Amino acid sequence: MSRPKKQVPVEEYRMPLMEHLRELRTRLVISLAVTFVAVILCFFFAEPIYQLLQAPMYEVLGEKTRDTFVFHDPLETILTYLKVAVLAGVVASSPILFYQAWLFVAPGLYDTERKIVMPLVVASTGLFLAGASFAYFVIFPYGFEFLMALAPEDTEANISIASYLSTATRLLIAFGFCFQLPVIVFFLARIGLVDAQDMITKFRYAIVGIFMVAALITPPDPLTQGLMAGPLTLLYGVGIVVAKVFSTKNRGGDEDEDEDEDEDENENENEG
Repeated sequence: MSRPKKQVPVEEYRMPLMEHLRELRTRLVISLAVTFVAVILCFFFAEPIYQLLQAPMYEVLGEKTRDTFVFHDPLETILTYLKVAVLAGVVASSPILFYQAWLFVAPGLYDTERKIVMPLVVASTGLFLAGASFAYFVIFPYGFEFLMALAPEDTEANISIASYLSTATRLLIAFGFCFQLPVIVFFLARIGLVDAQDMITKFRYAIVGIFMVAALITPPDPLTQGLMAGPLTLLYGVGIVVAKVFSTKNRGGDEDEDEDEDEDENENENEG
Protein backbone atom coordinates (compact mmCIF):
# COMPACT_ATOMS: atom_id res chain seq x y z
CA MET A 1 0.00 0.00 0.00
CA SER A 2 1.44 3.33 -1.03
CA ARG A 3 1.97 6.33 1.21
CA PRO A 4 -0.41 9.31 1.14
CA LYS A 5 0.22 11.70 -1.71
CA LYS A 6 2.70 14.43 -0.84
CA GLN A 7 2.06 16.79 -3.76
CA VAL A 8 -0.44 18.84 -1.77
CA PRO A 9 1.02 20.20 1.49
CA VAL A 10 -0.94 19.89 4.70
CA GLU A 11 -0.84 23.68 5.12
CA GLU A 12 -3.41 24.06 2.36
CA TYR A 13 -5.93 22.13 4.47
CA ARG A 14 -5.59 24.41 7.48
CA MET A 15 -8.72 26.20 8.62
CA PRO A 16 -8.83 29.85 9.75
CA LEU A 17 -8.35 30.22 13.50
CA MET A 18 -11.92 31.34 14.29
CA GLU A 19 -13.40 28.59 12.16
CA HIS A 20 -11.13 26.10 13.90
CA LEU A 21 -12.32 27.32 17.31
CA ARG A 22 -15.96 27.11 16.24
CA GLU A 23 -15.36 23.57 15.05
CA LEU A 24 -13.78 22.73 18.42
CA ARG A 25 -16.74 24.23 20.26
CA THR A 26 -19.19 22.20 18.19
CA ARG A 27 -17.37 18.94 18.84
CA LEU A 28 -17.07 19.67 22.57
CA VAL A 29 -20.76 20.56 22.91
CA ILE A 30 -21.85 17.38 21.14
CA SER A 31 -19.43 15.26 23.19
CA LEU A 32 -20.53 16.76 26.51
CA ALA A 33 -24.22 16.45 25.64
CA VAL A 34 -23.90 12.79 24.66
CA THR A 35 -21.81 12.01 27.74
CA PHE A 36 -24.28 13.82 30.03
CA VAL A 37 -27.20 11.78 28.70
CA ALA A 38 -25.19 8.56 29.03
CA VAL A 39 -24.23 9.40 32.62
CA ILE A 40 -27.87 10.08 33.56
CA LEU A 41 -28.96 6.76 32.09
CA CYS A 42 -26.09 4.85 33.70
CA PHE A 43 -26.88 6.32 37.13
CA PHE A 44 -30.02 4.16 37.30
CA PHE A 45 -27.79 1.11 36.93
CA ALA A 46 -24.92 2.35 39.12
CA GLU A 47 -25.36 -0.27 41.83
CA PRO A 48 -25.23 -3.37 39.57
CA ILE A 49 -22.34 -1.80 37.62
CA TYR A 50 -20.40 -1.27 40.84
CA GLN A 51 -21.15 -4.84 41.92
CA LEU A 52 -19.74 -5.96 38.58
CA LEU A 53 -16.57 -3.98 39.29
CA GLN A 54 -16.35 -5.57 42.74
CA ALA A 55 -16.68 -9.11 41.40
CA PRO A 56 -12.93 -9.71 40.82
CA MET A 57 -12.16 -8.70 44.41
CA TYR A 58 -14.98 -10.91 45.70
CA GLU A 59 -13.42 -13.85 43.87
CA VAL A 60 -10.04 -13.16 45.45
CA LEU A 61 -11.32 -12.77 49.01
CA GLY A 62 -13.81 -15.64 49.00
CA GLU A 63 -15.29 -16.22 52.47
CA LYS A 64 -13.92 -12.93 53.81
CA THR A 65 -16.14 -10.92 51.46
CA ARG A 66 -18.97 -10.09 53.89
CA ASP A 67 -17.12 -7.46 55.92
CA THR A 68 -14.62 -6.41 53.29
CA PHE A 69 -16.17 -3.31 51.69
CA VAL A 70 -17.02 -0.43 54.03
CA PHE A 71 -17.80 3.27 53.79
CA HIS A 72 -16.55 5.99 56.14
CA ASP A 73 -18.91 8.84 55.31
CA PRO A 74 -22.71 9.01 54.85
CA LEU A 75 -22.20 10.61 51.43
CA GLU A 76 -19.60 8.10 50.29
CA THR A 77 -22.14 5.66 48.85
CA ILE A 78 -24.04 8.19 46.72
CA LEU A 79 -20.80 9.83 45.57
CA THR A 80 -19.42 6.43 44.62
CA TYR A 81 -22.51 5.68 42.56
CA LEU A 82 -22.18 9.06 40.85
CA LYS A 83 -18.57 8.27 39.95
CA VAL A 84 -19.63 4.84 38.68
CA ALA A 85 -22.26 6.53 36.50
CA VAL A 86 -19.64 8.93 35.09
CA LEU A 87 -17.23 6.07 34.35
CA ALA A 88 -19.94 3.96 32.72
CA GLY A 89 -21.27 6.98 30.82
CA VAL A 90 -17.86 7.79 29.37
CA VAL A 91 -17.33 4.17 28.31
CA ALA A 92 -20.83 3.93 26.81
CA SER A 93 -20.40 7.17 24.85
CA SER A 94 -16.79 6.44 23.80
CA PRO A 95 -17.73 5.66 20.16
CA ILE A 96 -19.33 9.11 19.82
CA LEU A 97 -16.42 10.78 21.63
CA PHE A 98 -13.86 9.19 19.34
CA TYR A 99 -16.01 10.04 16.31
CA GLN A 100 -16.17 13.71 17.32
CA ALA A 101 -12.41 13.76 17.95
CA TRP A 102 -11.70 12.36 14.50
CA LEU A 103 -14.14 14.80 12.88
CA PHE A 104 -12.21 17.62 14.54
CA VAL A 105 -8.90 16.52 13.00
CA ALA A 106 -10.42 15.49 9.66
CA PRO A 107 -9.86 18.92 7.99
CA GLY A 108 -6.10 18.38 8.46
CA LEU A 109 -6.12 15.06 6.63
CA TYR A 110 -5.63 14.39 2.95
CA ASP A 111 -8.67 13.45 0.90
CA THR A 112 -7.53 9.83 0.75
CA GLU A 113 -7.08 9.75 4.55
CA ARG A 114 -10.53 11.17 5.30
CA LYS A 115 -12.01 7.96 3.96
CA ILE A 116 -10.54 6.04 6.90
CA VAL A 117 -12.09 8.21 9.61
CA MET A 118 -14.78 5.64 10.39
CA PRO A 119 -12.32 2.73 10.49
CA LEU A 120 -10.18 4.80 12.85
CA VAL A 121 -13.21 5.49 15.05
CA VAL A 122 -13.91 1.76 15.20
CA ALA A 123 -10.23 1.05 15.90
CA SER A 124 -10.00 3.67 18.66
CA THR A 125 -13.17 2.44 20.35
CA GLY A 126 -12.24 -1.20 19.97
CA LEU A 127 -8.73 -0.68 21.34
CA PHE A 128 -10.05 1.31 24.31
CA LEU A 129 -12.62 -1.37 25.17
CA ALA A 130 -10.02 -4.10 24.61
CA GLY A 131 -7.64 -2.42 27.03
CA ALA A 132 -10.32 -1.97 29.68
CA SER A 133 -11.50 -5.56 29.23
CA PHE A 134 -7.94 -6.83 29.51
CA ALA A 135 -7.55 -4.95 32.80
CA TYR A 136 -10.82 -6.33 34.16
CA PHE A 137 -10.48 -9.96 33.13
CA VAL A 138 -6.71 -10.41 33.46
CA ILE A 139 -5.08 -7.73 35.61
CA PHE A 140 -7.78 -7.45 38.28
CA PRO A 141 -7.76 -11.13 39.33
CA TYR A 142 -3.98 -11.59 39.35
CA GLY A 143 -3.15 -8.11 40.64
CA PHE A 144 -5.66 -8.11 43.50
CA GLU A 145 -4.70 -11.63 44.52
CA PHE A 146 -1.04 -10.60 44.70
CA LEU A 147 -1.82 -7.47 46.72
CA MET A 148 -4.06 -9.33 49.18
CA ALA A 149 -1.35 -11.99 49.62
CA LEU A 150 1.03 -9.29 50.86
CA ALA A 151 -1.15 -8.56 53.90
CA PRO A 152 0.00 -10.11 57.22
CA GLU A 153 -1.95 -13.16 58.36
CA ASP A 154 -3.31 -11.47 61.50
CA THR A 155 -4.91 -8.58 59.58
CA GLU A 156 -8.32 -8.25 57.98
CA ALA A 157 -9.19 -6.31 54.82
CA ASN A 158 -11.67 -3.44 55.22
CA ILE A 159 -11.67 -1.72 51.85
CA SER A 160 -13.44 1.58 51.32
CA ILE A 161 -15.87 1.42 48.41
CA ALA A 162 -14.59 4.81 47.23
CA SER A 163 -10.91 3.78 47.33
CA TYR A 164 -11.63 0.53 45.51
CA LEU A 165 -13.53 2.39 42.80
CA SER A 166 -10.61 4.83 42.46
CA THR A 167 -8.15 1.97 41.95
CA ALA A 168 -10.41 0.12 39.51
CA THR A 169 -11.13 3.28 37.51
CA ARG A 170 -7.45 4.19 37.26
CA LEU A 171 -6.57 0.76 35.92
CA LEU A 172 -9.45 0.59 33.45
CA ILE A 173 -8.78 4.02 31.97
CA ALA A 174 -5.00 3.58 31.95
CA PHE A 175 -5.21 0.29 30.08
CA GLY A 176 -7.80 1.68 27.70
CA PHE A 177 -5.56 4.57 26.71
CA CYS A 178 -2.36 2.49 26.62
CA PHE A 179 -4.01 0.30 24.02
CA GLN A 180 -4.35 3.40 21.79
CA LEU A 181 -0.69 2.99 20.81
CA PRO A 182 -1.36 2.25 17.10
CA VAL A 183 -3.60 5.33 16.86
CA ILE A 184 -0.92 7.51 18.46
CA VAL A 185 1.62 6.13 16.01
CA PHE A 186 -0.73 7.05 13.16
CA PHE A 187 -0.72 10.69 14.30
CA LEU A 188 3.04 10.82 14.72
CA ALA A 189 3.57 9.17 11.34
CA ARG A 190 1.03 11.44 9.68
CA ILE A 191 2.82 14.62 10.80
CA GLY A 192 6.19 13.17 9.77
CA LEU A 193 7.75 12.65 13.19
CA VAL A 194 8.29 8.90 12.90
CA ASP A 195 8.39 6.17 10.29
CA ALA A 196 8.79 2.41 10.36
CA GLN A 197 12.58 2.66 10.26
CA ASP A 198 12.60 4.88 13.35
CA MET A 199 10.40 2.46 15.28
CA ILE A 200 12.49 -0.56 14.31
CA THR A 201 15.73 1.22 15.21
CA LYS A 202 14.37 2.35 18.60
CA PHE A 203 12.76 -1.00 19.40
CA ARG A 204 15.04 -1.73 22.35
CA TYR A 205 14.34 1.65 23.92
CA ALA A 206 10.62 1.17 23.29
CA ILE A 207 10.67 -2.14 25.16
CA VAL A 208 12.31 -0.45 28.16
CA GLY A 209 9.67 2.29 28.02
CA ILE A 210 6.86 -0.26 27.79
CA PHE A 211 8.07 -2.08 30.90
CA MET A 212 8.42 1.23 32.74
CA VAL A 213 4.82 2.12 31.88
CA ALA A 214 3.71 -1.35 32.91
CA ALA A 215 5.51 -0.96 36.25
CA LEU A 216 3.75 2.35 36.89
CA ILE A 217 0.25 1.15 35.97
CA THR A 218 0.08 -2.42 37.25
CA PRO A 219 0.56 -3.84 40.75
CA PRO A 220 4.25 -4.26 41.66
CA ASP A 221 4.83 -7.87 40.64
CA PRO A 222 6.57 -9.32 37.57
CA LEU A 223 3.54 -11.37 36.48
CA THR A 224 1.07 -8.52 35.99
CA GLN A 225 3.79 -6.27 34.58
CA GLY A 226 4.57 -8.93 32.00
CA LEU A 227 0.86 -9.30 31.22
CA MET A 228 0.75 -5.57 30.51
CA ALA A 229 4.03 -5.39 28.59
CA GLY A 230 3.15 -8.32 26.31
CA PRO A 231 0.09 -6.73 24.61
CA LEU A 232 1.84 -3.35 24.40
CA THR A 233 4.80 -4.96 22.63
CA LEU A 234 2.40 -6.59 20.17
CA LEU A 235 0.68 -3.23 19.61
CA TYR A 236 4.09 -1.65 19.02
CA GLY A 237 4.57 -4.14 16.21
CA VAL A 238 1.20 -3.10 14.79
CA GLY A 239 2.38 0.50 15.07
CA ILE A 240 5.40 -0.30 12.88
CA VAL A 241 3.04 -1.42 10.12
CA VAL A 242 0.90 1.70 10.61
CA ALA A 243 3.98 3.93 10.38
CA LYS A 244 5.14 2.18 7.23
CA VAL A 245 1.80 2.85 5.53
CA PHE A 246 1.02 6.38 6.70
CA SER A 247 4.35 8.06 7.47
CA THR A 248 5.03 11.32 5.62
CA LYS A 249 8.55 11.66 7.02
CA ASN A 250 11.02 12.82 4.38
CA ARG A 251 14.45 11.31 4.94
CA GLY A 252 17.15 13.56 3.53
CA GLY A 253 19.59 10.67 3.29
CA ASP A 254 17.29 8.82 0.95
CA GLU A 255 17.01 11.85 -1.29
CA ASP A 256 20.79 12.26 -1.34
CA GLU A 257 21.16 8.62 -2.36
CA ASP A 258 18.64 9.12 -5.17
CA GLU A 259 20.50 12.22 -6.35
CA ASP A 260 23.81 10.33 -6.32
CA GLU A 261 22.25 7.52 -8.33
CA ASP A 262 20.92 10.04 -10.88
CA GLU A 263 24.34 11.68 -11.16
CA ASP A 264 25.99 8.28 -11.72
CA GLU A 265 23.48 7.46 -14.43
CA ASN A 266 24.11 10.80 -16.15
CA GLU A 267 27.86 10.24 -16.01
CA ASN A 268 27.49 6.77 -17.49
CA GLU A 269 25.31 8.16 -20.29
CA ASN A 270 27.87 10.88 -21.04
CA GLU A 271 30.68 8.35 -21.14
CA GLY A 272 28.62 6.19 -23.46
